Amino acid sequence: MPSIQHAVIMAAGRGLRMMPLTDTIPKPMAPYNGSTLIARGISRLADRISHIHVTVGYKGAMLAQHVIEHGACSVFNTDGQSNCWWIYHTLLSSLDEPVYVLTCDNVVDLDFQLLEENYHALNEPACMLVPVRPIPGLEGDYVFHENHVVTELSRLKKAEIYCSGIQILNPRRLNMITRDAENFYDVWQQLIVRKQLMLSSVYPKRWYAVDTVEQLQSLNQSPI
Repeated sequence: MPSIQHAVIMAAGRGLRMMPLTDTIPKPMAPYNGSTLIARGISRLADRISHIHVTVGYKGAMLAQHVIEHGACSVFNTDGQSNCWWIYHTLLSSLDEPVYVLTCDNVVDLDFQLLEENYHALNEPACMLVPVRPIPGLEGDYVFHENHVVTELSRLKKAEIYCSGIQILNPRRLNMITRDAENFYDVWQQLIVRKQLMLSSVYPKRWYAVDTVEQLQSLNQSPI
């Protein structure tokens, strides 16, 4: 069974909740465990994934140089675009194979082998979300499902699991069954209508989201 060879780290956001730190550097370059959030993310992927791509926006030139120096193979400038824009408007749009999608502010420890086995067991869907258990103080979309088919996402209606921000998706297949949208939430809604959004039964070993300076400080005290 072939392993997944591509990953996209989404890192284009402004990081308003981390000001004034992000006045001078992009959020992905926030200091973490002797390095930066995104450099650590790339290093976690590099032993397993051959092709690591990064989307940049705010302070894009600075971030692009940083991620290339740390092993990213390509950079997509998505400044001013939606977080899902790259699926429909870059060279990745024709890629007919699964791609890991992560965000730069999620610090995770993943079992790639189990995730890939789960993806294949679910018949290689156009998109598979990876869930996490809710963590007090961290916002997220609650996920509802029936036999791993996602039926609803909600910020108000509570469930036992969150959407972690980690996905495995096939860009070409998404281009075939969805249209470009305002954000990933809209893409997921299109897939829910078609019963094409799946939920993994594999959880990250560890997961933490960084939205504020206080959360970054807490993470640096107990690195993942």
